[in-house]
Amino acid sequence: MLRIYNTLSRTSEEFKPITPGKVSIYVCGPTVYGLLHVGNFRGQVFFNFVRNWLEHLGYHVDYALNFTDVDDKIINKANEEKKSPSEVSEYYIEEYKKDFKSLALRMHDRNPKVTEFMPQIVTFISNLIEKKKAYTSDGVASGLNDVNFSISDFKDYGKLSGRKPEELQSGVRIEVNEKKKNPLDFALWKSAKDGEISWPSPWGQGRPGWHIECSAMIKGIYGEQIDIHGGGLDLMFPHHENEIAQSESCSTSGKFSNYWMHWNMIQFSGSKMSKSLGNIIYMRDFLKDHHAEVYKWMMLTPHYRSTADYSEDTIHQAVSGLARVYSSLALAESIFLHVNEREFVAEQKYHEELQAAWNTIEAAFNDDFGTPSAFAVLFEVVRKFNAQFRRGMKVTPAMAGKAFQFFEFIKKFGGFMSLFQEYPTKFLIELDNQLLKKLGHQRADIDVLVAERARVRDGKDFAKADEIRKQLTEMHINVSDLATGSFWEVMK
Repeated sequence: MLRIYNTLSRTSEEFKPITPGKVSIYVCGPTVYGLLHVGNFRGQVFFNFVRNWLEHLGYHVDYALNFTDVDDKIINKANEEKKSPSEVSEYYIEEYKKDFKSLALRMHDRNPKVTEFMPQIVTFISNLIEKKKAYTSDGVASGLNDVNFSISDFKDYGKLSGRKPEELQSGVRIEVNEKKKNPLDFALWKSAKDGEISWPSPWGQGRPGWHIECSAMIKGIYGEQIDIHGGGLDLMFPHHENEIAQSESCSTSGKFSNYWMHWNMIQFSGSKMSKSLGNIIYMRDFLKDHHAEVYKWMMLTPHYRSTADYSEDTIHQAVSGLARVYSSLALAESIFLHVNEREFVAEQKYHEELQAAWNTIEAAFNDDFGTPSAFAVLFEVVRKFNAQFRRGMKVTPAMAGKAFQFFEFIKKFGGFMSLFQEYPTKFLIELDNQLLKKLGHQRADIDVLVAERARVRDGKDFAKADEIRKQLTEMHINVSDLATGSFWEVMK
């Protein structure tokens, strides 16, 4: 039984979809006016896992992530670059897709854009005006009117964030706006300014406010109600609060989203990642120095409702963790590839041990997608496997069967999170190459030193061999000697 922490109720609730066997998910996507940084992809990594796990539980999932392609930031960028807003937004949508593809995540089922839903947005706003939940700034001589939502006419305003209107009015500095009845009222439609992109409406040329877009797209795709609405914790107020107000004001079915899921922010060495602080790391820059699985590991090993720290330490921990798992996969593969698959002997006791571990993992995932507990079980499975096997062992059919069982277990676990799907040896080499690059070493130079050490060692010049080992250790290279020869790896 899957339980989800619902931000709206602030409790863990049993998951029950609106339609048996089907799940609708809508996640707030990026405003496309620039390259996205490492903080922008935490939600995509997490909800990739959510979708995969729901499908594993037998649900048919329809997952949408939107692109905000109408916004002040896009207009400003277009003016700076002397381009049209659509040229800017389409360019950065394609750049986003490149970064997304580099992360090896499954594409969303839908990527709606605001510009594709203008008729639905105008209809939605008209309904709010008709229901007296919104009003126009009447009396403007130009015939251009803003439309604002009246929060005073939605009695449950603040139920998601826990912020009450009276507290907001007394505790927050709000700009005076003569077009608003209440300074907390928010824009549904903005009248056109000279030279800005705009669309026709009953209130004159203009464009939608930020909050209305998601409500209109959700209604246009899924109807009045969805199962899960996701977004970053920073969107809970005011964006998601305003979505609830306008959607439930127009709805005949009551609740807008049955479950609200918010992932927490990324901390940059303990500080918030932001452009104002100058600590932005763009995803494609990160991927130049690190494998995509390093980022996914960093985002998935902490619980999604906890902050994820971005620092040299957490990158190192991710590399070490991945190397540990992939080294075990490489070891398992080296064992079972020595035996024809038809000769594998599956050990029942080990099967039961892995099944017990999987049952614990499944329980963790079903408890609000509890990845930390699941990874703890994974590491214990890896530890026990490594304790029983080593490189260079004489392989039996029983050993091959056990290694294959372990290999399949790890692949199954990782498949839900788009981890551990690379070829183990190739991945470890790539990981080493990235670490070597950071250390300023060349693989060929390391190979020469290791070969030289093996040569002098075979010649019984152990003092020279120890000298070379010390040199390699100082270069952060670890050398292991087996009956089958010596091999090296970067210290993780």
